[in-house]
Amino acid sequence: MPRGEHAKPHPWRPLGVLVPAVSVAVLLVATTTEAIPLAGAAPDPAASKIAAPVQGATALAIETAFVRVVKAVSPSVVEISTTSSLGSGVVFDTKGDIVTNAHVVGNAGQFTVSMSNGRQIAANLVGTYMPDDLAVIRLSSPVLGLKPATFGNSAGLEVGDLVLAIGSPFGLAGSVTDGIVSFNGRTESEGSGVVIPDLVQTSAAINPGNSGGALVGLSGEVVGIPTMVASNGSSAAAGVGFAVASNTVKLIAPQLISSGKVTKAGRAALGISGTDGITFTGQAGGVIVTATQANGPAVRAGIKVGDIITAIDGQATLDLTSLQSVLAGMKPGARVKVAVTNQTGQKRTATAVLGDLAQI
Repeated sequence: MPRGEHAKPHPWRPLGVLVPAVSVAVLLVATTTEAIPLAGAAPDPAASKIAAPVQGATALAIETAFVRVVKAVSPSVVEISTTSSLGSGVVFDTKGDIVTNAHVVGNAGQFTVSMSNGRQIAANLVGTYMPDDLAVIRLSSPVLGLKPATFGNSAGLEVGDLVLAIGSPFGLAGSVTDGIVSFNGRTESEGSGVVIPDLVQTSAAINPGNSGGALVGLSGEVVGIPTMVASNGSSAAAGVGFAVASNTVKLIAPQLISSGKVTKAGRAALGISGTDGITFTGQAGGVIVTATQANGPAVRAGIKVGDIITAIDGQATLDLTSLQSVLAGMKPGARVKVAVTNQTGQKRTATAVLGDLAQI
């Protein structure tokens, strides 16, 4: 299971498409200069004189930390553009490899990368891995003094940790927003069959163009790659954004760089293709198996094309998205109980040993 609970399905909006910029947000840190005595305690006339400088010093320390982090990390964040989209990326190594979102690169193979100093360099696609919405592109010419970002341990994040999002929202390169880690370990559907586990939820404002950029902690380490925001179908929700965890990036990006593909995702798979099953009353009724991987986990468990999968280890899988969400919270090698109904209506429980998603 992931570190966090599964949220109810929401429509999420990936952030790869540029729209005209209409405004720039200015972020301020406000502090109070009055001390509030503990309940039941007698007021201390000296309290406000002591508290105000301390609080002011704390605010100044936070401000100084923000400035330090932005100066340290911004040179590692780039803008990526194609003929049809715009997003952000993060320098991964000194060879010119840049990690970004798969939905930023789309179907393109060539890109224009704008560095933090304004220099524009052509880049080519190295590889993509859609299940985690990650991609790597490579600069076509060497860059002297290229500064890779440092990717931290996203598993160590705690709710309330301060973070900064650095990227190119609406084409405004080098923009920075601040917020906190709102939740660590979400599993959410991005749409188009993509369900991503271990997402870092943040209140830092994320807008179109931020995709593929950097979510950074005050240590200066990248802890996530912003990838989507919550949406009600017509507009994005303020302060509800999600980033691919840095630990996922550290697993996937090196594989793409070395071979252009991923052979170990660390994510569970059943080895089937499926479609949503609908009952006679119009309700979601499970996942109809439309194809199976040869000698894959499902085949070895006796699951066949035409069978309907309704639960895995007691967790309902009433449609393909919920099945993917359940599997996203499991690990390869896990032995699970799969509730199956065959085409004649007979129900049974099959035992499957899950495989690795990258090998399915």
